[in-house]
Amino acid sequence: QVQLVESGGGSVQAGGSLRLSCAASGYPYNCMGWFRQAPGKEREGVASIHTRRGDTQYADSVKGRFTISRDNAKNTMYLQMNSLKPEDTAVYYCAVGGWWLTANSYNSWGQGTQVTVSS
Repeated sequence: QVQLVESGGGSVQAGGSLRLSCAASGYPYNCMGWFRQAPGKEREGVASIHTRRGDTQYADSVKGRFTISRDNAKNTMYLQMNSLKPEDTAVYYCAVGGWWLTANSYNSWGQGTQVTVSS
């Protein structure tokens, strides 16, 4: 059974930075991803990474500001978020076992961590 533990959320002012971490356990999987859900909105893909090849995908809204990475030895995925904007405010989830930024293809999810960006 896959277990995902997220950390690193918090509150920052616009222009600030945060780094999210997701420690994963369980069998190997190809893709890991970060998703977010703001109040009243659907969950959306933010960034994903192929754990073996290192290929990445980003939502257009975060390109150039967010960087996804992973440490396979630690089974941990990271999301470095820079130049944060108020519209980045959401609960951020990590997920494994799916395909790139397609949320409904993932079957294992973390508990979520709140990111709040104030203007």
